[in-house]
Amino acid sequence: MIKITLKDGSIKEVESGKTIFDVAKSISGRLAKEAVAGVVNGTTVDLSYVLDEDVDLNILTINDEEGIDIFRHTSAHVMAMAVQNLFTGTKLAIGPPIENGFYYDFDTDHVFVPEDLEKIEEEMKRIIKEDLKPERFTLPRDQALKFVADLEADYKVELINDLPEDAELSFYKHGEFVDLCAGPHLPGLKQIKAFKLLSIAGAYWRGDADKKMLQRIYATSFPKASQLEAHLHRLEEAKKRDHRKLGKELKLFSLMEQGPGFPFFLPKGMVVKNKLLEYWREVHDEAGYVEIETPMILNRDLWETSGHWYHYSENMYSLKIDEEDYAIKPMNCPGGMLVYKTELRSYRDFPMRVGELGKVHRHELSGALHGLMRVRAFTQDDAHIFMLPSQIKDEIKEVCRVIDSVYETFGFKYHVELSTRPEKSIGSEEQWEHAEKALQEALEEMNLDYKLNPGDGAFYGPKIDFHLEDCIGRTWQCGTIQLDMQLPERFDLTYIGEDGEKHRPVVIHRVAFGSIERFLGILIEHFAGKFPTWLSPVQVKLITVADRHEMYAKNIKSTLESYDIRVELDNRHESVGYKIREARLERNPYMLVIGDKELEERNIAVRSRDEGELGSMSLEDFTERLLDEIVLKKIGEKND
Repeated sequence: MIKITLKDGSIKEVESGKTIFDVAKSISGRLAKEAVAGVVNGTTVDLSYVLDEDVDLNILTINDEEGIDIFRHTSAHVMAMAVQNLFTGTKLAIGPPIENGFYYDFDTDHVFVPEDLEKIEEEMKRIIKEDLKPERFTLPRDQALKFVADLEADYKVELINDLPEDAELSFYKHGEFVDLCAGPHLPGLKQIKAFKLLSIAGAYWRGDADKKMLQRIYATSFPKASQLEAHLHRLEEAKKRDHRKLGKELKLFSLMEQGPGFPFFLPKGMVVKNKLLEYWREVHDEAGYVEIETPMILNRDLWETSGHWYHYSENMYSLKIDEEDYAIKPMNCPGGMLVYKTELRSYRDFPMRVGELGKVHRHELSGALHGLMRVRAFTQDDAHIFMLPSQIKDEIKEVCRVIDSVYETFGFKYHVELSTRPEKSIGSEEQWEHAEKALQEALEEMNLDYKLNPGDGAFYGPKIDFHLEDCIGRTWQCGTIQLDMQLPERFDLTYIGEDGEKHRPVVIHRVAFGSIERFLGILIEHFAGKFPTWLSPVQVKLITVADRHEMYAKNIKSTLESYDIRVELDNRHESVGYKIREARLERNPYMLVIGDKELEERNIAVRSRDEGELGSMSLEDFTERLLDEIVLKKIGEKND
């Protein structure tokens, strides 16, 4: 008998020679049904793996993140088999799982068109119906190279040649299909219940523009048809909410070929952006932050001190001034360190909370640019908190409170991840242990559930990431809290302690929005362009029925503007129905229609974007209602 230590710490004794599937079946029929692979002593393997000694075992199911990746990677192999069956001579490149799906890159003379996707899906269904069992086998390097060469699998030859000499070369086979693959895979193809081929794109082999352009098919798969249906619905919703489309329709920003990756903010977009910045300043003023501004261009000496010149230069824009090397800042942090050094600091100054809404520039590849979500110039809502080691936990809790209040204002739910010391890091074991413990205790004392990511911290310190969820279930990593053990050393930051001696401060880097531009893009999609009243570029649209109503409408406009309410008047010589339809498309929170009845009664007819017709009311009552929404930052309806 051998001892199997399971994930929960329990020990199960089984006969030597049993497979992981046998162990799963002995635990429960449901586990055996949902199992996709196992992790033996930290290595992920197939369910057919034979256990012949005492091991630590974690049985992965379709509900685990790694489990769904295995499910989708097997789906990618099925798609590749279907393509090769239908289009003779197709060569396979790579086919990995990705977030919410998978893809495979193909080299074929046939040019894929959308109609081909349906044919491939039908062939995949036929293959799955056969319930072929993926089989793993290994070959020595020379035999593996001969094997793939005989298959005319040129791309696999290159992949093998790039692997270390001692690498195990494994293949997976189901039916006549075979592919070089590390695995693992599902025990049977019938587990793939629902899938959909989504799109076709071009992709250079290994992402190198000097190499051949391949054809990539994107797809997704799920264990249940209902899950696929829900995912496809989210994709449709995402298309309708695309911030690039809505940004253009609502005249918020423009993306121009004269400045790829450098968005142009239009007047209405600037209203929203400035309201976000005003809100940020309110929150941080209340939380005891001071605000600074550091230069956008700084010399090479600074970037060498920070380490960016040697480790981040490919993402930086550099230039020469008076024959000296300079760079446009990709991060605000080094400038913040210089601000700290402008004075001699004492332990009495701590905690010292310093915020900066700093514009940064990073050279992103043109293919990675995406509206406001991935740009080359953006504003980070940075803050650097300088403190004593004894203040770490309390400051982490305070930062979490600030970030929580920000997300609550916009109606976002979120989850938290704690990332600990990576393999390559700086600082002593004692420093890391103290820092990680402080972060963990802070989260636990705040009753914040969190996911632990061992070894995924920054090389200079552990971090907490906030992943917010929008109204259609997508997650976005925005807020982050990072404990830094590097920059205080590099910049020789000190303070005078109670003992009169010099000491190093502890530094926290943190953002709440992350990038103002990206956060605005997320908000556009989250609210489908229907911003809450306080954030909306136009809060009230006034519509006149005829010319005789114009003076009364202008008086209403002046009254509302005296309360700093943002109003637009539509007095064009168009039908009232046309003007109302246009106003609806603009997604303004309120519409006031002014006709003979309103003029006679000195009232207004109010229509709410979120509640529909509110009927006739006095301007005073309407103004009171509107100001209440604005001051309390109420959230209206987010869905279309």
